[in-house]
Amino acid sequence: MAEALARLRETIRFRSETRAMPFETPHVPAQSEGESNASPRRREWAAGALGETSQRLLDEDARLFLHQSVSTPCLSVIVRAEGPWIEDAEGRRYLDFHGNNAHHIGYGHPRLKKAIADQMDLLPFAPRRFSCEPATALARKLAEISPGDLSKVLFTTGGSDAVEVALKLARAATGRFKTVSFWDAFHGAGFGASSVGGEQLFRSNLIGPLLAGTEHVAPFACYRCPYGYPETDGKPDLNLCKMTCANMVRYVLEKEGDVAAVIAEPARAVPYIPPPGFWAAVRQACDDVGAMLIFDEIPTGLGKTGRMFACDHDGVVPDLLVMGKGLGGGILPIAAVMARPGLDVAGDYAFGHYTHEKNPVTTRAALTTIEIIEDEGLVENAATVGAHALARLHDMKDRLDVIGDVRGRGFLLGVEIVTDKASKEPAAELAEDILYRCLDGGLSFKISMGNTLTLTPPLVVTQYQMDHALDILESAIDEAARSRGLI
Repeated sequence: MAEALARLRETIRFRSETRAMPFETPHVPAQSEGESNASPRRREWAAGALGETSQRLLDEDARLFLHQSVSTPCLSVIVRAEGPWIEDAEGRRYLDFHGNNAHHIGYGHPRLKKAIADQMDLLPFAPRRFSCEPATALARKLAEISPGDLSKVLFTTGGSDAVEVALKLARAATGRFKTVSFWDAFHGAGFGASSVGGEQLFRSNLIGPLLAGTEHVAPFACYRCPYGYPETDGKPDLNLCKMTCANMVRYVLEKEGDVAAVIAEPARAVPYIPPPGFWAAVRQACDDVGAMLIFDEIPTGLGKTGRMFACDHDGVVPDLLVMGKGLGGGILPIAAVMARPGLDVAGDYAFGHYTHEKNPVTTRAALTTIEIIEDEGLVENAATVGAHALARLHDMKDRLDVIGDVRGRGFLLGVEIVTDKASKEPAAELAEDILYRCLDGGLSFKISMGNTLTLTPPLVVTQYQMDHALDILESAIDEAARSRGLI
């Protein structure tokens, strides 16, 4: 017995030590969700931009938090956020065209802060066994604004959890467990959400094994078509490609034969906009094989693309729709899953019974956020100012050879940086240089997929502020390209 215990202890010690050891040939995942936070250019910028107070707080952050890509080390220290602006500990102000897509109504909206404070005084919490008026009021409002007949709801505290609730619902309704999703997609950091996601950063190497049955196909991406078809000014020749990207979804659905759901972003947050008719074709394929269609509108919903939901542009209603991020008004975390009434099929089980599901404070915040979006015409503002921005970006593309493609809708905008238009070679280092020059000029955004400048401003941004931001961007692109002899 003693010998057996000794062998067990030795095995545990060996496994513990070997797990802590680095791999002999460590795998570094491709950068996709945000720019590198450990590059030489980041260190160079930090050396000139960060003062003693900022550096002390960042050092403490690095000491206290587990390290992970994208968020460690942090960029800087934020001390104030108001409207479309953030301010760092050095006193520099930035127009925030990133905001994790949570700042739709701007930071610290007075009406939202008052609603939250009033609700905390009235009813700060409701145990999950009880209902409360703010929760039912929010559910009623979401049914009113959601596409088609999506009118049954569950709330969670984050988008990743909401995605997993949607997956459970699809399984329960179909009796199947497989999914089809897209490479390069992000659906959250939980095990289920990472499984259907398509970014190495969240699913590969150390993190697996993940859920079984999560099939992936190449996404729509007309400027860089994974199937090799040419494009003209970022647009496909549908007579030539015959929408192979949609046909491949149907092909996999038919070959598998027992898929529960297709889950996807209706407009990819990279961003990429689907070719005309793409979602209608996928919707029909799902219907033909009995699969659910789940739209992840966590970053794109509630007006970001100039419609209340991105799928409204395509006239396609999913079976389940997930929203989050901006739903809490940039203050409180809350997400929601909307479903067709016919999917209310698992009442004997509990797959979304979260402690804060019907929290009166978070649901009041979400309801007030939607009311602010409606009352202040923020969806319309995103459509109008976004169209103006897209036109300006296309003008920049015509004049600057390092801009390979411009794409977007509303306040979901992407500028792809290349070494030259002919080769389309991604210019990741140039894109990073542009980012830090923009930060020096007072504009914050993120880089996606290594070389795409991704601009997602809050819906409150005015045309004057947008023009100011684009002036900063154009100057930074010009200066960075000239410094490398590309202009």
